[in-house]
Amino acid sequence: MTTPAPTRRRNTAATRARIVDAAREVFVAHGYRAASLRDVAAAAGITHPGLLKHFATKDLLLAAVIATYDRAAEDVMQPGGATVAAGDLVFSAVAARNQQIEGYLPLYAALVGEGSTRGHPAHAYMRERYARLREVSALQLRDASAVGAVHPTRDFAGEAVRLAAVWDGLQLLALYLPARVDVVALLTEVQRLLATAPRSRGPADGGQGGPTHDGDGAPRAAASGSASPARWPSLDLGIDDGDTAEGYRVGRERRARILRDATALFARDGYAETSLREIAERVGVSKSALLHHYSSKDALLRAVLTERDRAISATPPATTDRAADFVRSLPRSAAENAATTPGLIEVYAVLSCEALPGDHPAHDYFTRRFTATVDHFAAVLRAAQRDGDLPDHRDPEREAIRLVALWDGLQYQWLYDRDSVDVAAHLRAHLDDILPPH
Repeated sequence: MTTPAPTRRRNTAATRARIVDAAREVFVAHGYRAASLRDVAAAAGITHPGLLKHFATKDLLLAAVIATYDRAAEDVMQPGGATVAAGDLVFSAVAARNQQIEGYLPLYAALVGEGSTRGHPAHAYMRERYARLREVSALQLRDASAVGAVHPTRDFAGEAVRLAAVWDGLQLLALYLPARVDVVALLTEVQRLLATAPRSRGPADGGQGGPTHDGDGAPRAAASGSASPARWPSLDLGIDDGDTAEGYRVGRERRARILRDATALFARDGYAETSLREIAERVGVSKSALLHHYSSKDALLRAVLTERDRAISATPPATTDRAADFVRSLPRSAAENAATTPGLIEVYAVLSCEALPGDHPAHDYFTRRFTATVDHFAAVLRAAQRDGDLPDHRDPEREAIRLVALWDGLQYQWLYDRDSVDVAAHLRAHLDDILPPH
């Protein structure tokens, strides 16, 4: 007897829901990378081939897991929704809810990073997800402006892009620097600041005054008139350049080719899923020849990360007499990076999310990288505040964290939608807001 079509659809939907529920539990219990589709099939009570009829890859299953969280969040964020009063901003409330969901943040970060390459099976889903989030957020900001929660002169569409970006970036930073980054508190402050006019020099609380101490607790100095920014941070990963003599030109060229192709494969498939044999085949050398230049896959990963740092350091923000001018030069660096080294942006996005587990060979690198970068910008912004360029109601430490988070989050969105998201333009808009003219 043939099963009626409506019944088949209900059965299929029920099976998919059971698989997604099982996947969520397995991914949380074992970690996304360590879990297999066979593990999920066993937990769901179906065969592995049966699972593959519904989800062909683990990546698509992860996207389905995240989609269940997203639907709940979108219901909360819809303007006029049953759980939201008119004009309420709920970004920090949704972030607080997400933090209470066991395993959500690492799973979400894994999807954001891994799905950012164009060939990834979840890339299209994430691209559409960001587009929906920007649309819903812009509507909520417009609704909030009617009751004074958002200043009416703000660019709602632009602020929606930047809110999504800083939210993503803060969630990633919090996983590497949990003692330093409070996602909910920092997003709550972003919401509060949206009530002020763009480029406002007054405190967001309407006259209570700003902090009287620098972010490190030291009393604030009087404006100095100028401040030299700290050097752009760099990390020494102990990589030997090798083959530096002119007689080793062939060796240098081969090392450069290995780095270029390893970067492309790490960005496309992630570090864990890329083998040295695959890299050697792409380069056109034997595995033993590759190991002559890099003794292990971990050593090659360190070299790829070092090359990324060198590429960034090759075109650092201009050194200026005033710290604020140094910060305002960041969009130029962002534009140059997007134009000249998009592959390094891709590998950074993938690896920074993949390396969240403490035993990943790049975990310590990203922990130190984020720490050094936040420290760097905090020092520069403290100097800008002493100069009188950063308003008193903005805390240099918190602004530094948000700046790093925003930049990373914008790069993720750009990787999903390069035509619609201009990283440099959004950085410029943000910096114009926090460093307004006198």
